[in-house]
Amino acid sequence: MSETVLLYESLRLMLIGMGIVFSFLLLLVGILRLMSWTALRLAPLPQTEPAALSAAPGSGDGAPIAVIAAAIARYRAGRRR
Repeated sequence: MSETVLLYESLRLMLIGMGIVFSFLLLLVGILRLMSWTALRLAPLPQTEPAALSAAPGSGDGAPIAVIAAAIARYRAGRRR
């Protein structure tokens, strides 16, 4: 076989392989979209309402807020160096 024929055959084989992979990926995307659509139709996402605050601001123990504020202040002080 000549080099030209071998080159032609290798290009043909490459195109066939790439076509098969591309077709498989398209099929996979289609199946995933179909499954997603089916799952949403069978079990729609529950409508959640915003969580209500358990306590009014300014009432109760302010220790967690003080700790967070101190941590932020220390982080920012360390970044300025």
